[in-house]
Amino acid sequence: MAMHARTQSTYIKQPVVNPQPAIHPAIKPERKIFTKGEKILFAVFLSVVALFCVMILQTQASIHASAQDIRSIEQQIDETKKQNTDLSIQVSELSTYERVWEKAKALGLKLNEQNVKVVPGQ
Repeated sequence: MAMHARTQSTYIKQPVVNPQPAIHPAIKPERKIFTKGEKILFAVFLSVVALFCVMILQTQASIHASAQDIRSIEQQIDETKKQNTDLSIQVSELSTYERVWEKAKALGLKLNEQNVKVVPGQ
């Protein structure tokens, strides 16, 4: 009977309330990806890197120009050496005994062995 009495007793029913999401009173604003200080640091870093790149390119350009100057000077040196070699060959050809003797005869000189002096060579 006690069971029966309990089922028939009146209970106070409370209305069912759907739970709502809790609202946090101190919602933090969304954090930006980069702060102003970080953006400034990135800009400074990128400008320094760009400056170094420009300096490297300028140095490479000056090295290339110097190498071209060196090549042109070496080419001039080679040409001058070739001209010197050609001129020394001409000197040796023009200073042969037969040619000197022919020039001397053409100018009217005669070979007089008493007037010949031996000069030591170089």
